[in-house]
Amino acid sequence: MPEDVDVVPTADAVPSSKDSFKAVRDWVIVLVVALVVALGIRTYVLQQFYISGPSMETTLFQPNRVLVNKLSYHLHGVHRGDVVVFDRVTSNGASIQHDDLIKRVIGLPGEKISIQKCVVYVNKVALKEPYLDIRDTQQENLNDRCRQPEMTEIVVPAKQVFVLGDNRPQSMDSRMFGPVDKDRIVGRAFVILWPISRWRWL
Repeated sequence: MPEDVDVVPTADAVPSSKDSFKAVRDWVIVLVVALVVALGIRTYVLQQFYISGPSMETTLFQPNRVLVNKLSYHLHGVHRGDVVVFDRVTSNGASIQHDDLIKRVIGLPGEKISIQKCVVYVNKVALKEPYLDIRDTQQENLNDRCRQPEMTEIVVPAKQVFVLGDNRPQSMDSRMFGPVDKDRIVGRAFVILWPISRWRWL
């Protein structure tokens, strides 16, 4: 009967410092590629934003987090009702400031927008806005209901959109700073990510 023989690894089976270096190098390459892909997705495809302020209540609350699709408007046009993040640029004469704001698209290029007794009119037809909170729409005082009860009719310029916050009494929007250039839109917010209890499509 043959005797038991211990298995002795050959020289080829023992990891060399060269093999260890290759393994580390491969992991570094994988991590760098993963990082580049993640940054590419964040820059060009999807980005997470957190809500700061009350202007979109009760659709969005601070500190909800939403996911924004940056490719949407490269594939199709802006639609009325879209919730969008855009870059608002302001200047005090000495410096330029960039702020990411989130609002709802109300008026599209070429449309006539007006407000009468807090009701928004698009091309002279009252806009149905089921996303407005009943706590505001039932306020007897018009200023409490929407902050700016009247707005003279304007025509939204080409390549711009008219945006409003869902919380009209507490929103700084196109009523104050005018329509927004389409090329300033970062993307369309399409889902609430956080908290999990508030997860839903927008």
